[in-house]
Amino acid sequence: MRFGRTMNYAPASGAAIPAADESVIPGLAPWRRGKVRSVYEAGRDHLVLVASDRLSAYDSILPTPIPGKGRVLTGLSGYWMRTLKSAAPHHLISDRVSEFPEPFRAHAARLEGRSHYVMRANRIDVECVVRGYLTGSGWNEYRQSGTVCGLALPAGLGDGSRLEPAIFTPATKADQGHDENIPFARMIEIVGRETAHALRARSLAIYEEARVRAWDRDLVLADTKFEFGRVDGALTLIDEALSPDSSRYWDRAEYEDGRLLSFDKQYVRDWLDRSGWNHEPPPPALPPEVVAKTQERYAEAYRRLTGSQA
Repeated sequence: MRFGRTMNYAPASGAAIPAADESVIPGLAPWRRGKVRSVYEAGRDHLVLVASDRLSAYDSILPTPIPGKGRVLTGLSGYWMRTLKSAAPHHLISDRVSEFPEPFRAHAARLEGRSHYVMRANRIDVECVVRGYLTGSGWNEYRQSGTVCGLALPAGLGDGSRLEPAIFTPATKADQGHDENIPFARMIEIVGRETAHALRARSLAIYEEARVRAWDRDLVLADTKFEFGRVDGALTLIDEALSPDSSRYWDRAEYEDGRLLSFDKQYVRDWLDRSGWNHEPPPPALPPEVVAKTQERYAEAYRRLTGSQA
């Protein structure tokens, strides 16, 4: 069985890993190591996912961590999986370390708040991207061709325009490099017609339910990506869900006034673009003010969505 993007469980070339890595459990070797998380085997059919405070952008691990980020990602993923009816079935068993098996319970101080005990799944090798608003790479493509990932959109849209209905734009992951958008027909070739249609329907359902809930909490869920696997044959939501790392969130009041104020890692991407970095390793260190503002926005997204402090 496999879990997660197997080609991503190693640092990007030239990217430094912070010496103090919260995803490392002393005395235990990770089964897989991701850009921001480590994955540990917990018996034959279960895994423990441990999030660090590392941040990746443009396929590189930044040398500067964002304090508390791993807890925000872990807490929000667990919140969404437990809250959304459309998220079930999902892989999460528990985020309480007292309910983990040994030897993980012995490391409760390190793991509490940043780890999930999950069912092991056969991963489906397609990223399920849902776009409910036109922005980012989709906006760039639309300005050139009037399409997003090859799907024709109405004329006259702007950056931030709401897409109704939301669109499903799957992607695959190359062994090296960036995500690669693919047409739905190609997805059918990869996973089969029945599975492709089921993934699209499930992804859109989760997104629409989350979009309404986020809007009611003064956030706009612009887009997101999901990953799925099969557990005992059932299509199961895995990995993380609707976090500021895998989604774009905007402030609702700012959006209604015509501005896009991000509560996700777009703030860091924007700074990296302004810094003159060419997106090739090694990435630059983040200045303290960017770290502080990113930390603040992640924590605020968590507070608004869950009603509690990160």
